[in-house]
Amino acid sequence: MNREQQLREFGRLISALSAGHVMSREESFEAYRQVILDLQPELQQGAFLSAHFMRNPTIEELSGAWDALDTFDTAKVRAAIDGPVCDIVGTGSDPLKTLNCSSPAALIAAGCGLAVAKKGARLVTGVSGASDIFECLGIDLDAPLEQAEQALNGAGICYLPGEAFLKSGWARLIESMRFTTAFNILGPLTRPCHENNCAVIGAYAPDVSDKMVSILREIGMPRALSPYGQVNGLDASRGIDEFSPCGPTRVVELLDGEIGHYELSPSDFGIREWRFDDIRSLGTARENADAVLDVLRGRYDGPVADFFCINAAAALYCSGLADDYRSATLMARESVASGEAMRKLEALQEYQGSACCEPG
Repeated sequence: MNREQQLREFGRLISALSAGHVMSREESFEAYRQVILDLQPELQQGAFLSAHFMRNPTIEELSGAWDALDTFDTAKVRAAIDGPVCDIVGTGSDPLKTLNCSSPAALIAAGCGLAVAKKGARLVTGVSGASDIFECLGIDLDAPLEQAEQALNGAGICYLPGEAFLKSGWARLIESMRFTTAFNILGPLTRPCHENNCAVIGAYAPDVSDKMVSILREIGMPRALSPYGQVNGLDASRGIDEFSPCGPTRVVELLDGEIGHYELSPSDFGIREWRFDDIRSLGTARENADAVLDVLRGRYDGPVADFFCINAAAALYCSGLADDYRSATLMARESVASGEAMRKLEALQEYQGSACCEPG
């Protein structure tokens, strides 16, 4: 097929999508491959991405798009680890802005013996993303991925910045786009660690949880949780992409190919209910990082520690290291109280640290 034929065929696909055409997984894979590898003019790429998202992509189509992103644009680290290797991440874009939670939750869970290959990025909305927090904690975001692999295999935890493992396709698209596409759903589902076999992925809306877990089932993830947390006294549409200590949390669970839905309250973790103001984001990334350090240094008996610990508990439950959320929360608290979580941060700094950025 010559260049003109390729352009015309892709143009016909755009028109078909606008008219309601539904792609197979293989057709979606090929279309997204051409977008990711910049094989179509930017005008056609943008038209395709917009037409597809506005038509409401199916799970099969999104799975094909994930296949293309994983195959052509995701660099990989390898874990020489037997057993679960977990990721803890949120979509961002949630209506309510909390202290960064997935980063300390990863350290706390790792302190319990769970291998954690945590990915993240700079802020999407709000004050700080995981990359901003880890940078404040002394992690070099520009370090080669080989150092992250060494950290995972040597310390049982690593941090994988999206800026490092996503290649040119993702970076080019995100930099230039100012509208929502399938990539907004697929980003949190990227798998830069080949052995990642369980994940806690918070969502900014309930329907996003449903879609993400369905995609995870299609791509073969054995176990996953997707929480959408709520705050008592506020409209249910104003939630957080974490397990909530302030009200109910809607959970979508994937276990061995089966998807279930249920709701948890703070009491299911063995904690009291806290006010949202107790976990609200502070003004800067540095302040949010200092809140993480306060907990890791032993302040484990307040709302912030409970917030971090119940989310670490979710990873312990998801990975099978705990039988239920309440016992998992006790394990997470012990990780903080014993100093194990702090030691995981120190080990991470040894492998992936920046000499010019000392933690506060």
